[in-house]
Amino acid sequence: MKKLIITLLVLTLAVPVMAKGYKFTDGKLVKTTSVKNQFRSGTCWCFSALSYLENEIMRAGGEEMDLSEMWIVRNIYFEKAVKYVRLHGALNFAVGGAFHDVTEGIKKYGIVPQEVYQGLNYGTELPHFNEIDAVLKAYVDAIIKNPNRTLTTAWQAGLNGILDAYFGVMPEKFEYKGKSYTPQSFAASLPIKMDDYISLSSFTHHPFYTSFVIEVPDNWMWASVYNVPLEEMMAVVDNALANDYSIGWASDVSEKGFSRTKAIAIVPEDNVDNMSGTDAERWGAMSEKERNEALYSFDKPGKEKKITQQMRQTAYDNYQTTDDHGMVIIGTATDQSGNPYFKVKNSWGVRGPYEGYYYFSRPFVEYKTMSVMVNKKAVPQSILDKLGL
Repeated sequence: MKKLIITLLVLTLAVPVMAKGYKFTDGKLVKTTSVKNQFRSGTCWCFSALSYLENEIMRAGGEEMDLSEMWIVRNIYFEKAVKYVRLHGALNFAVGGAFHDVTEGIKKYGIVPQEVYQGLNYGTELPHFNEIDAVLKAYVDAIIKNPNRTLTTAWQAGLNGILDAYFGVMPEKFEYKGKSYTPQSFAASLPIKMDDYISLSSFTHHPFYTSFVIEVPDNWMWASVYNVPLEEMMAVVDNALANDYSIGWASDVSEKGFSRTKAIAIVPEDNVDNMSGTDAERWGAMSEKERNEALYSFDKPGKEKKITQQMRQTAYDNYQTTDDHGMVIIGTATDQSGNPYFKVKNSWGVRGPYEGYYYFSRPFVEYKTMSVMVNKKAVPQSILDKLGL
C-alpha cells in the first residue's frame, strides 16, 4: 500500500496543473521611469502625462528624472479658476484634466524636479485633495456670485494665497545637480520640446483627418485632437512601441471588464449569436447573472469582442465610454493563449500582482481609448500626410 501511494504521488506530481488566472509574457517594452502614486487626488492626467514625458526624456538621451506633478497641478488649477470665473461658472471646475494641460502648462510655467517642489504643504506624504478641492470650489463660487457687483482686484491674489498655502510657494530659481535654473530654463534644458506632441482620437461624429475639440467634461481647456479611423489610431500605437516610443493613454476604466485587483482589462464576447457549437449551447442556457459571473471571473483567457468603429461611437454617444483615467502604454504582451495585450503603467502606486503595471487586451484599447498622446515622430508618415502635418 505504501508503495502504491508513493507511485500515485509521483504520477500526480508529473501531471501539469493549470492554475486559474492569466499568465502574461511581455513582448517589446519601452524604458520607463518608476511607478508613482496619485493617492487621493484626481490628478491621473498629470501623473500619466509627466510619466510619459519622463520616458520621452530618456528616449531622447536625457537622464532619468522625476518631474513635479504638483507644480503642474497648482498652476493649472489657477488657469482653470480664472476661466471658470470668466465663464460665470459655466465650466467643469474639478481636479480632472487632460494630457495637453501638462504640455501647455510646461510651455507657460516651465517645470521643476520633484525634489524642488513636492506640493504637499498640508501635512500628508501623498496627495490628498478632498479639502483642497472643496476649498477652491467654494472660493471661486463665492467670486462668481459677485457680491460687490464688480470683481475686486484682490480675488486672484486670494486664489494664489490658497494655492500657496496648500501646495507651497513656487520657487523663482532653484539649484539642481550643481546648476542654477528657473522653471522656464529647466524646461528649455530638457531634450524634448512640447510642440512635438500631438493627441489623436477616433470618432465618427467629426470628419476623419481633421482636428476637433474632444467633448469631455475634463477638457476645460477646449484643446483639440486629430481624428483618424480606428485602424490608423491603432497603427500609431503599434508604430510608436515598435520604435521605442511610449504612449500617453486616456481611457475608460469604469468597466466590468476591468479588474483593479487582478490588474487586467478585457472585453469578453457576450453575444451568443457570435458563438458556435458547444459554446453557444452553454452560454445560451445560462441566466444573465450566471453569464456575467462567468464572463468576468477572470479565471482564464476567453474569446473577446471584435471591435468596430461603430461600437466605439455608440459607447461614446451613450456615455458608456467616459474619459475617467490617464495611463501610459509602455509595451506589448501576450497571455497563455497567445492573445495580444498592452502593458500599461498606472499611477496608483506599486501594488497588485504586477507592482503597479496592468495588462489591457488589444480589444479593450481599441474599444475604450478616448485619445492618445504621441510624439509626432512616432506617427507613420502616411498618416501625418493625411493630417497635413
